Amino acid sequence: MLKNKCIVIGVTGSIAAYKAAELTSWAKKQHADVNVIMTKNAQYFINPITFETLAGTKCLTDTFDRNFQYNVEHVELAKKADLFVVAPASADFIAKAANGIADDMLTTTFLAATCKKLIFPAMNTRMYENPITQDNIAKLRHYGIEVIEPGAGYLACGDTGKGKLLPVEDIEEHILLHAAYDHDLEGKKVLVSAGPTQEDIDPVRFITNHSTGRMGYAVAKNAARRGAEVTLVSGPVALKEPIGVKTIQVKSAQQMYDEITAISDEQDIIVMTAAVADMRPEQAAGEKIHKVTMPDAIKLTTNPDILSFLGAQKRDDQRIIGFSMETENLVENSRLKLKKKHCDMIVANCLRDKGAGFGTETNVVTLITKDRAEELPIMSKDEVAEKIFDFIEKDC
Repeated sequence: MLKNKCIVIGVTGSIAAYKAAELTSWAKKQHADVNVIMTKNAQYFINPITFETLAGTKCLTDTFDRNFQYNVEHVELAKKADLFVVAPASADFIAKAANGIADDMLTTTFLAATCKKLIFPAMNTRMYENPITQDNIAKLRHYGIEVIEPGAGYLACGDTGKGKLLPVEDIEEHILLHAAYDHDLEGKKVLVSAGPTQEDIDPVRFITNHSTGRMGYAVAKNAARRGAEVTLVSGPVALKEPIGVKTIQVKSAQQMYDEITAISDEQDIIVMTAAVADMRPEQAAGEKIHKVTMPDAIKLTTNPDILSFLGAQKRDDQRIIGFSMETENLVENSRLKLKKKHCDMIVANCLRDKGAGFGTETNVVTLITKDRAEELPIMSKDEVAEKIFDFIEKDC
């Protein structure tokens, strides 16, 4: 995912420096050109050989190292960097970076680099919350450098509070947001629905379906990585909210309808992956169902058809993508839905296909427009999300 991208990882003096080794290993597995720069104090916590082994490149530690090719190394690396990540970033490094101090290999390269820069602080809570540190962070952000809020919890020093280095998987996602794609959706607004909805029958029971939300969350993440401004309207799922995405949590189909229709006109692309419960218990206005003794006593009414509303209100320059789950005549039935709902594309899958549908890490889909149908092989839902946006750009 990071093939041909030059990622520079700066490591400063922090007990969390060992996590940078995991980050380096991950970036290398993503086929990035990984270059690590360590401060002197970082070497007290982890050896440069560790990074050289994981990255396959020399770990830079000394601005005046004589064992180098005939160029100014910190300038050359700064020129070729696509993304500069400092994790962990100490209060000392943040202070130097904010004030243009360049007195070692890391700070000189950081100052010379013109690429996107991400800083992940890690320090004692009182150091982080000190007004001087906060002023330095504000100054960095003023100059377009992204400083990501650290986590909170029990710190190595024994204190509890904000200052923990973010989990490596969160840092990885921030890197993917800036370096995985060429941001072909920059300036676009994308709305995604995901997961199931739940319709209460009584205080104990509800109507729902088997949707896990994985496909919708994958679509939202891919759109964000392409540079879009993404809003995800999600039913109840057991998934972590995607980084870089505005997530709105809902429960019922009516709540999902209300949230989506309130902002749908502002969106450029709408992708409806949610598996909305078709029916809900019928009740008078303002009345709540408190007790149902037998399931067959439940009177059901149809939920609002969100996709039909979106299709009917669609602007000429807006793209509406729906999902279809079939057991037979997949292309024919999906094309009927495409026409009826006024969609630009239907992502169809057959529940009979192994590896497709609910509760799986994979999917088998066919991308369908009025003029074309492209059947994709079994792939991860992240890969399917990528193909969906590639298809939208090319055929919608």
